[in-house]
Amino acid sequence: MGQKVNPIGFRLEKIKNGPEWQSNWYAEKKKYGALLMEDKNIRDFVQKKLSAAGIVMVKIDRSTKKIKITIIVSRPGLVIGRGGKELEILKKEIQKLISKENGKLNVEIQVEEFKHSDLSAKLIAEKISFQLVKRMPYRRVVLSAMERAMSSGAKGIKIVLGGRINGAEIARREKFGLGKLPLSTIRSRIDYFECPALTRSGYIGVKVYLCLI
Repeated sequence: MGQKVNPIGFRLEKIKNGPEWQSNWYAEKKKYGALLMEDKNIRDFVQKKLSAAGIVMVKIDRSTKKIKITIIVSRPGLVIGRGGKELEILKKEIQKLISKENGKLNVEIQVEEFKHSDLSAKLIAEKISFQLVKRMPYRRVVLSAMERAMSSGAKGIKIVLGGRINGAEIARREKFGLGKLPLSTIRSRIDYFECPALTRSGYIGVKVYLCLI
């Protein structure tokens, strides 16, 4: 049986201390689509502008007069800047992305530090993708990433690579795993992320499953 269900969506609000909703707001049917695209545009902009800061998650909370954006990063100093200068610039740029139809909303940005970068599936996948683009040996990259995650306290990890691995003529799929990873149970907390590695040989997909509880 194929595992086609997203592990994060499968477990939302099912277990304590589990995955969190990335957007918290309510809207009428007519405005829902526009607000959803607005959230996506904000996340894409933040990810592109602050890619060097190691973004783990961007939470968006909306109310009638305020929009609160919580950015969880591994390097908060790059986001805040000296004296909060960079944060003020970011606030003004996000204000431009908010449509005038929604009215004037006060933008509040909160930055939280994510201390253990080896316990985030997103950061692990992005690091592997970056190293594959730099033409590093894929086995060494994957095995070192799994060892760091396990030593940081993860219960289990699985990494799947798919595509023209190592510049091969025929695309293939390889799996690597350590520890326990119960994907069929809702009790376990699974962090998941997938991203591409655009190498010279072609596209390589990177999927990371991380068991935290």
